[in-house]
Amino acid sequence: MNVASISSLLRARLELTSFSLRRFVVLAGSRYNQDSVNAGKRQHQLQKNVSRPRDTIRKQLSSLAPVLSAGEKLSLMENQAVGMVAASQANFMRVIVNSGSEKEDSGISGVELLCVVKAVLKKIKRRVVVGDRVLVGSIDWVDRRGMIENVFERNTEILDPPIANVDSLLVLFSFEQPKLEPFALTRFLVEAESSGIEFSLVLNKAELVDKSTLNDWKARLRSWGYEPIICSIAANQGLDTLQFRLRDRTSVIVGPSGVGKSSLINALRSNKCTPGTTGDDNWFESVLGSKWYEEQLVGEVSKRSGKGKHTTRNVSLLPLSGGGHLADTPGFNQPSLLKVTKHSLARYFPEIQKTLEAQQPLRCAFKGCLHLGEPGCIITGDWERYPYYFQLLDEIKIREEFQLRTVGTKRESDVRIKVGELGVQHAEPRLEPKKHRRQSRKTVNQSLLDELYELDDDDEDEDDNDEPLDGRTPNQ
Repeated sequence: MNVASISSLLRARLELTSFSLRRFVVLAGSRYNQDSVNAGKRQHQLQKNVSRPRDTIRKQLSSLAPVLSAGEKLSLMENQAVGMVAASQANFMRVIVNSGSEKEDSGISGVELLCVVKAVLKKIKRRVVVGDRVLVGSIDWVDRRGMIENVFERNTEILDPPIANVDSLLVLFSFEQPKLEPFALTRFLVEAESSGIEFSLVLNKAELVDKSTLNDWKARLRSWGYEPIICSIAANQGLDTLQFRLRDRTSVIVGPSGVGKSSLINALRSNKCTPGTTGDDNWFESVLGSKWYEEQLVGEVSKRSGKGKHTTRNVSLLPLSGGGHLADTPGFNQPSLLKVTKHSLARYFPEIQKTLEAQQPLRCAFKGCLHLGEPGCIITGDWERYPYYFQLLDEIKIREEFQLRTVGTKRESDVRIKVGELGVQHAEPRLEPKKHRRQSRKTVNQSLLDELYELDDDDEDEDDNDEPLDGRTPNQ
């Protein structure tokens, strides 16, 4: 073999070897890429499988008991129903629910259940009040008992007394027994104005005063910006007008004790001559197991103080014969005015608003004017209730300053989130240490030791007091 043939043979082997190496690299690279893609797909699928239940649990446990929207339709089980809280007393609620099966079989439009509130609602501080639309579960249709599992979203709410989904208010006062006091009436009117709910002012016991007094109070209240409804239960005056206004609405009667709230409710419920109604409109007679047939207890005014006694002790929502509901509430003499601030108080006095509208386009010189005689204020003090406005404003200022000193602005949530396995978040109620958690053994033992030490010290003091003053023993 010559040199040229040997070199050509070596060149051919080198080309074959390089081709094999390039093919191996390409195959290896493609296989590596395929393995990477498969591994990525497997990792993505794993993450997807893990995140799917995690997202589901997050949606389910984002809140322990999510508030149900007012128009939400639920798929109910046999032992579940939706109803309305009609009364609340201690830890029990009376709920009127609709049962489809019983309605078809016996013609009954509702069943009254004695219910308790689910513990988780109490722990997350979700309050259930009269007038709430609730979801009731674990129903025993034989004994008529159940458990309130959730609460629907409220349309309206008032704090004094606590009632939800209210359409109108009746501010009830009496001319005499107890005597009508302008400042007490102003407090109730400001509370009603701050609620944002339509209300009517009703003056009862018109038979106890003469006609001139009635006309004087009418003119006085018109100057305040209100048109009162005069009624008398004893003389059967004004009841038809009230019942026509309350028809097909959820209304609440508020006022001091002794003005005749329970008596007015009994009169309205026993009045069958409602304008525009028939005898078939008395739907609550078909409520099974209901205690709504009973009349409300009525008490007498105290002869010594001239004020009413606390006869009604709990809030109850009662049906009217012409349709609608009327709430009987305990009497209270001083509304809390918690929704009223020093800057919003002026909006709840019609006299101030009337003056501001009459003076337009003029305005007060300062944006946050409290109408206390500041420079450039267009509100003067020549109206009757100006001293009451000044007194209420001073009271609200003191309350707001006290809240800033004691409460502060930071408030923790009622629900805390705990992270478990695979990053799954669990919602738990934030418990109050002094209420739901007992003290540690160390603290209990230490408190017992402290009490024993105090008893020993008391015994030593008694022994020292028993010794003779001259230092001699009893035998000497």
